[in-house]
Amino acid sequence: MKRNNVIWGIVLVAIGVIFGTNALGITDISIFFDGWWTLFIIVPCTVGLFTSHDKMGSVIGILIGVALLLACQDVFDFEIMRKLAVPVIVILIGLAMIFKRRDNQATLILEEAKKNGAPLKQCCATFSGQDVDYTDEVFDGAEFNAIFGGIKCDLRNAVIEKDAVINACCIFGGIDILVPNNVNVKVSSSSIFGGISDKNHKNSAENAVTLYINGTCMFGGIDIK
Repeated sequence: MKRNNVIWGIVLVAIGVIFGTNALGITDISIFFDGWWTLFIIVPCTVGLFTSHDKMGSVIGILIGVALLLACQDVFDFEIMRKLAVPVIVILIGLAMIFKRRDNQATLILEEAKKNGAPLKQCCATFSGQDVDYTDEVFDGAEFNAIFGGIKCDLRNAVIEKDAVINACCIFGGIDILVPNNVNVKVSSSSIFGGISDKNHKNSAENAVTLYINGTCMFGGIDIK
């Protein structure tokens, strides 16, 4: 959060300097050029490269913003961009899924669980909503899929005795994961027009157990509470 504030602070200072020097007649920089509105896409996505877990979504946003800017500058034809928009987005989504980086420790935990025959808990919400409560249950890991739907997972009173992994995917949907205070949370995500929020949970060096969350969000979000 601090880095995010610093970057946005630098952006605002730069804009203020431009307005100030223009007012004093020192410079004559116009920010209202053809396609200036694309900066509302390019700038936040550029900031996201340094502040967000989801780098792929930021990269895609920058590419879209730059393409729109070039179209406004008559470098590209809007009609060609319109025809190519859907296939390019589909390709980028596929590449994001192929090259998604997984946490090595999470991979080892999943492999160990398979060897021990501990199946992941499953929950899928398609055009619907699901509430799952693991109170007093031993939790070794889970797989959640929300497609045009929502899932609420309550782990606050679950029995989490060792590190566990949650693989979560939401497409035009949302997933809420309520975790206990005595576990740490580590996120690995790949998102396109979506993301994972873990602002409400605080990790502590005193916690002996870590919950690894591998998230894929496409026009959706995962909220860790």
